[in-house]
Amino acid sequence: MAGEPQDDCLFCKIVAGHVPATIVRETETTVAFRDINPQAPTHVLIIPRAHYKDAAALATAEPALAADLLRAAQAVADEEKLDSYRVVFNTGAGAGQTVFHTHAHVLGGRGLEWPPG
Repeated sequence: MAGEPQDDCLFCKIVAGHVPATIVRETETTVAFRDINPQAPTHVLIIPRAHYKDAAALATAEPALAADLLRAAQAVADEEKLDSYRVVFNTGAGAGQTVFHTHAHVLGGRGLEWPPG
């Protein structure tokens, strides 16, 4: 069921404390942690504590929680002292999503070219 923890979800296991992660920020609704395969000097993932498969599902079901993710992204950028940064949501396998639990990538600390990838 949407919003409920999934036994086979890596990010649900991180939220529950069953899988270690380098946590940089936590709120009542979100958890932010360092990516294990960073693509920039700062690469932090921000996830909702509730399980939604992707950003579209989250925005449809709980727009206030989607806004919480963006507020957390700004807070992480501030804490990391990033003057500029990118927030990326990969939605679907074709876009590069590999963990099907909504997550935002906060990338910064180097020049980020456009268009990406």
